[in-house]
Amino acid sequence: MPDAVDHPAGYDAQRLLTECDVRRYRSSGPGGQHRNKTQTAVELTHRPTGVRGIGQERRSQAQNHSRALFRLRVNLALSVRGGVGPGWEPSGLWRRRCKSGRVAVNPSHEDFPAVLAEALDVISAKEMDVPAAAAALGCTASQLIKLAKAEPRALAWINQRRMELGLGELL
Repeated sequence: MPDAVDHPAGYDAQRLLTECDVRRYRSSGPGGQHRNKTQTAVELTHRPTGVRGIGQERRSQAQNHSRALFRLRVNLALSVRGGVGPGWEPSGLWRRRCKSGRVAVNPSHEDFPAVLAEALDVISAKEMDVPAAAAALGCTASQLIKLAKAEPRALAWINQRRMELGLGELL
């Protein structure tokens, strides 16, 4: 059983940052003189995919870096589809987060992007058949939809793909 999600959204910070370009810049807007005169905003760009994460709302560069990294992971979860081939099993992370058919992860928790990426990979592999994906992941379809609703762009992506395939929209 794999322990971690083999997806860039599941990489630890050190590994992910080795694949990123970091840009620091001045951010405008509320926050006072400190924010307007120092380079507190952070933009991370994942070189292999071109996916970006930006943090600029805090006065601290360290806090913005942390937010940019989290947003990069979420954006990677939404943008990059991984392989779910023969012999695939849910990761150890998924198994720890899914107990008795319920997916327990808060959208602001550091595990959320990796869990979301794995769910979207499986949904995609099952040709947008959410009940089949849920069965493969060991949770209920309603739990899988609830996870997608926690990141509205994920639900929009699923619904767009379902409509392209002639399937009904998820609510």
